[in-house]
Amino acid sequence: MDIVELRPPVGEGVFRSYDDGLVVLDHFKGFSAGSVRSLDYGIVLICTSGMAQFAYDDQIIKLGQNELFVYFAHSVIENFMCSSDFDCREVWFSRGELWDTNMYGMSTLSDLVALKQHPKVALSDAEFLKLDTYYQLLCQNLKDSNAQLGHEIMHSLFSTLVLEILSLLRGNIDEAAEGGVVAGGSKLHGKLLADKFIEILEQSDGRIRRVDDVAQMLNVTPKYLSKLLMKTMNRKPSVMVSFFTLRAIENRLRYTDKTMQQIADELNFSSASAFGKFFRDHHDMTPLEYRKKYHEDTSDQTK
Repeated sequence: MDIVELRPPVGEGVFRSYDDGLVVLDHFKGFSAGSVRSLDYGIVLICTSGMAQFAYDDQIIKLGQNELFVYFAHSVIENFMCSSDFDCREVWFSRGELWDTNMYGMSTLSDLVALKQHPKVALSDAEFLKLDTYYQLLCQNLKDSNAQLGHEIMHSLFSTLVLEILSLLRGNIDEAAEGGVVAGGSKLHGKLLADKFIEILEQSDGRIRRVDDVAQMLNVTPKYLSKLLMKTMNRKPSVMVSFFTLRAIENRLRYTDKTMQQIADELNFSSASAFGKFFRDHHDMTPLEYRKKYHEDTSDQTK
């Protein structure tokens, strides 16, 4: 069966940031019954009524009222079923938006792997109220697109919401570990090695683009590294390498005046044309077009 790609919804009751990095809606009635996944977005679901059941990669998730579920991009949801009164708050967040929160500076890969394995948590009334308050503030900010410093406020609210969710999910993981759910041994070794892989990429700041180079630093074969990351994160090493390189490029295009040649040299591209081709292959626009669009959109937000 084909896997249908999920995209952020449109229409009445949907509020989005200028670059679609954040999309929120009050009433989400569920996914289609087939196989679906998003390649570009994560999704936060906070169930407000009813219940649902679905397969999430290799897990069966049952989501009920006052429960939180976090979907990670590239994961597959299948066989979605729900009650007639099922409803959720929903927040879509892009890769870039998550990077801007610096979540990866606040958590290790082992955290993220564990979050992927334990993506749901039951909320107390107080926890639900706190998350709902941040959610409502985020909605209001997205509605009021002309607010002074609106873009910065939006980022701050989303960052705080992410921190609150990360705290709740970590607590849920700790409880699972105490109950013996989280396995040790070889799985722990795999998570630590994957952690080191991410640390190397972070420190390289986009300068490493060959999986073989990272594998050599870790004293493992590229084949073993690929198998490990697919098992722990459902990601190919090459995807993660490109991910960090794109982050480094985007930061330089957004926040510096460096020329394309300067960025290409800084990130060890063989030439400016090779740098441009790499960026176009991932963004469907040239680096200069990206820089211009970012600054135009940011300027519109401050008017």
